[in-house]
Amino acid sequence: MNIPHSSFLISSCKEFINSISSPVTLFSFAIGTLVLFLSFPKQLTSPRVSGPIALAGIGFFVFGLTDHHFRVIITTPDNVPIVAMFFLMAYFTWYAMRKAVLNDERLQGGKPPVEKEESEQKVLVFPYLIFIEFVVALFYAAMLVIWSLALKAPLEDPANPTISPNPSKAPWYFLGLQELLVYFDPWIAGVLIPTLIIVGLCALPYLDRGPKGSGYYSFAQRRVWVSGFLFCFWILWITLIIFGTFLRGPNWNFFGPFETWNIHKVVPLVNVNLSDLVFIKWMGRGLPEQWFVREAPGFLVLGVYFLIPPLIAAWTFSRKALEQMGVVRFVIASFLVLMIFAIPIKMYLRWAFNLKYIVAIPEFFFNI
Repeated sequence: MNIPHSSFLISSCKEFINSISSPVTLFSFAIGTLVLFLSFPKQLTSPRVSGPIALAGIGFFVFGLTDHHFRVIITTPDNVPIVAMFFLMAYFTWYAMRKAVLNDERLQGGKPPVEKEESEQKVLVFPYLIFIEFVVALFYAAMLVIWSLALKAPLEDPANPTISPNPSKAPWYFLGLQELLVYFDPWIAGVLIPTLIIVGLCALPYLDRGPKGSGYYSFAQRRVWVSGFLFCFWILWITLIIFGTFLRGPNWNFFGPFETWNIHKVVPLVNVNLSDLVFIKWMGRGLPEQWFVREAPGFLVLGVYFLIPPLIAAWTFSRKALEQMGVVRFVIASFLVLMIFAIPIKMYLRWAFNLKYIVAIPEFFFNI
């Protein structure tokens, strides 16, 4: 049977996108995009460059809407706010970085930041600010009414203890943590990492007490901290939410954006622990009976990871940061940074070597 050339081309394009869509590919693409954005903020925030990139992203989204499966997932009432969130967060990230770049250029030329000049043009809160807030409140009220009329409430059937949804997904704001359950033990993904997120955000004002970049947009004066925040927000939060929302299907298998969710898709689980690799595969012997001997390689790896990089940083490129922050704050900041990088490292180890746990002590329900 002959099919139109355009239909064949579109179908081939979708199949190609599905074939290259894997967690490691998309995650690496997200990291690479962020690295480019942070390496060339002036060029990539320029309207001449960012405009075509935004149009390309919107074009891909419109192209995706031609696919029935993609359109069903995107237009699900639960998922519509997440689609809007992605585009809004992308815009505001660009907007903030653009203002930071412009301020950095002004500071380099000896001029004050734009916020300082704007602060000199003061007006009364009433009626100017109150009027603007009232108009915005009316706009949001109208949008909520339109939203409620256009989209049905995502209510499902009453809970049935004999039938579990497949896939069974958490609310969107927990989907990033649910995605981490693939790579970490539940106590790490569900307890330790959220706790460190809260503690880390609370500790930021105490770790970085420099006056530069306070009260105005600046990237050059806050390069390390802004880069770290954007990495955590975009790579370890937004990207994982997108994975869990749009690309995780039945049995929590990973599907391409144009791939039909097949409940019978089978993915073999060949994950092994570090102790299995060391003693069985590399040394060709059985696992030791004592757990502390069996998991000694894992504890050694963790000790090297958490001790050596901070010492090297303190002696080399972070010597100035150590002097400014002091030992205690430097150690806390180093620990938080290492925990941040431990998440993608563990994910890549799973993808590359099928590594399940670095330390596995089921006797005490302790797995890392």
